[in-house]
Amino acid sequence: MQKLQKISDHFLYLPPYQETDRPILAAVKGSQRTLLIDAGNSENHAKLFLKQLEERQIKGDYLALTHWHWDHVFGMSEMTVPKICYAETKEKIKEMQLLSWEDEYLDERVKEGIEIPFCADAIKKELGNNRVIHLPVPEITFDCQLTIDLGGVTCFIEHIGGDHSSDSSIVYIPEEKVLFLGDCMYANLYSEKWNYTVEETLQLLDKLEKYDAEIIFQSHTPEPLTKNQFSSQLSLLKNTAILTEKYAGNEPSIIQELSQIIKRQLNEDELETIRFFVNGYSL
Repeated sequence: MQKLQKISDHFLYLPPYQETDRPILAAVKGSQRTLLIDAGNSENHAKLFLKQLEERQIKGDYLALTHWHWDHVFGMSEMTVPKICYAETKEKIKEMQLLSWEDEYLDERVKEGIEIPFCADAIKKELGNNRVIHLPVPEITFDCQLTIDLGGVTCFIEHIGGDHSSDSSIVYIPEEKVLFLGDCMYANLYSEKWNYTVEETLQLLDKLEKYDAEIIFQSHTPEPLTKNQFSSQLSLLKNTAILTEKYAGNEPSIIQELSQIIKRQLNEDELETIRFFVNGYSL
């Protein structure tokens, strides 16, 4: 079972669970209020998170959603607090309210390329035969950014975009130097070929580089990144984006120059990043 982890007196998180695509859920605790980050991929996921918070005498006052994907919103009905999201996220959730999640409908959407196969499989595993999903409409929306004072702790929420999901938002806690990225640095998975695009990536990196963070969370990465690890990821994405443009998506040329830049052979993660950019360039 996933166990709540404590980073400080102000920040706790429930680690991800890969088998059913459960992302990280987090809580930011101030002296007056607590902000929950993301709702989980099912009512059971949300219940587990809330139960472990309750054991520490922590109760949420607000819920912030990083983006609309199923694994971040399906637990919303269990979180009976005002919900905050970017305006586009709200519209996407309203669209999801119209969908059925039974096998035949999921499988049909996979065939049509609307749904991702591994997401459909994860939904079946996580929800079992109970596929009645209640998706409340978030009460609070913002267009660019929003700041919440929790009492001695501030949460800065900003729409950040990116290839993974155009509505992606991040949460930054300056007093803790914690940055919660959601899925914004991951590739676009809702495509025949998973991909990054040069323009979206460079715009995203320009926004992320301004944050002075020492502890960085990505929703499906078990351990938080250090400042140096985060900087390395940003450099990889930036260098690959620039080389993709320079070589017009020519994979061997990109590999050769990136290897020269980092002065070693590329590992599989780096090669995959290049493939994603090549896929995006050919779109």
